[in-house]
Amino acid sequence: MNFSRWALLAVIVTLIAAFFIFDLQYYLTLETLKAQQAAIETYRSNHPGLAVAVYALIYIAVTGLSLPGAAILTLAGGGVFGLLWGTLIVSFASTIGATLAFLAARFLFRDAVKVRFGDRLNIINKGMDRDGALYLFTLRLVPVFPFFVINLVMGLTTLKTQTFYWVSQIGMLAGTVVYVNAGTQLGKLESLSGILSPGLIGSFALLGIFPLLTNKIVEAIKANKIYAQWIKPSRFDNNIVVIGAGSGGLVTAYIAAAVKAKVTLIEKHKMGGDCLNTGCVPSKALIRSARLLAQMRRSADFGIKKTDVEVDFAAVMNRVQAVITTVEPHDSVQRYTELGVDVIEGEAKIISPWEVQVTTAGATRIITTRSIVIAAGSRPFVPPIAGIEGIDYLTSDSIWALRELPGRLVVLGGGPIGCELAQSFARLGSQVTQIEMLPRLLIREDAEVSEAVAAKFRLEGINVLVDHTAKGFVIENGEKNPACRA
Repeated sequence: MNFSRWALLAVIVTLIAAFFIFDLQYYLTLETLKAQQAAIETYRSNHPGLAVAVYALIYIAVTGLSLPGAAILTLAGGGVFGLLWGTLIVSFASTIGATLAFLAARFLFRDAVKVRFGDRLNIINKGMDRDGALYLFTLRLVPVFPFFVINLVMGLTTLKTQTFYWVSQIGMLAGTVVYVNAGTQLGKLESLSGILSPGLIGSFALLGIFPLLTNKIVEAIKANKIYAQWIKPSRFDNNIVVIGAGSGGLVTAYIAAAVKAKVTLIEKHKMGGDCLNTGCVPSKALIRSARLLAQMRRSADFGIKKTDVEVDFAAVMNRVQAVITTVEPHDSVQRYTELGVDVIEGEAKIISPWEVQVTTAGATRIITTRSIVIAAGSRPFVPPIAGIEGIDYLTSDSIWALRELPGRLVVLGGGPIGCELAQSFARLGSQVTQIEMLPRLLIREDAEVSEAVAAKFRLEGINVLVDHTAKGFVIENGEKNPACRA
């Protein structure tokens, strides 16, 4: 740090120290403001121009040095100068003071911060170059962080000074008006009964709802920026378009239709999605058959001396399909059409925030809609194992087509789906090895439960392999989030 920086830092530190040593914050309290109200009013009446200059300089000094008291000064501006002039003076004084703090932080610290955090600061600066004005405006409009912190931090970025000034002036204006207006009412407070005056109640109501209003404004600005590149249709074919007729999409379409919304449901493969066709329904049907078989093998535990059990694997899998067929009407096109949903069997492509292109066997058309719900589901992740593309591997989608029981089966993954398939096929007669790269099965569940499951699996003849070094790569066996490893 060169001499000029040290000199400026010394001046700033001295002024801040003097503020606290001489207890100057005493004069920036609501009690002092009320006590000195008459004297301040007299001085303003006798020296209007000088009063404005002194007040503005004090405000600039307080905000420029990042001292406490700006809120009280803003209230004082309303009480002394009224709504119009108070707003005008505070708006310019606060912005000038904030810009001085911004420039001081830039001059004193930016180079040092850049040397120490150059790579990370470069990433931040790229974002500031792109969206700095909007980001600053949001912070000014919705004061999540104290303004003095914003001033100092922004000085460390590449945000242009003129941009900082005009965005700050505009962004702080709404809050300035609210606080100055509250100050005009506080100036009229003569007794406790004045607390109930409509003007004062209205001012504090504005203070309360101001954050809600600013949030709405910020959301509208962000949405307008995002949607600016598209032309919004003048009318809509639908209230909502749901892409995907799995469990999530079906429930969404059902509820929307129940409240009389105009709904279109688009599915390119099978109604019911994973849950009906390859997930919940078939897996639970398979588990039911496997559990019955395991119980029959333990018949002696229930007082039954002898049972003859012969597994017909093809019949078991046919039963699984029969269960799917039984449940299928509940998720069918016919049922949802009767509910008032326009069901389209085709492929959907979102081409704008309000338009969905649908391709069916016959043609392509565009549907306009106020809202779009994406419930497209998931598919199994095939791990990048060398040579796997050359074998006829199975996934949680394709395993339901089996009609011949595998003699040996390796299950990659120790999540819920992997464990369900491992136990079911072991009970049906396959020699199963289950591989999990993490230290235990069911990594998302409780550790004691995981250990109990692993112990039970080993008793049932499943060769459970886990890696206590917890190294490896994530794979997925039909789960929506990568939880299994191999």
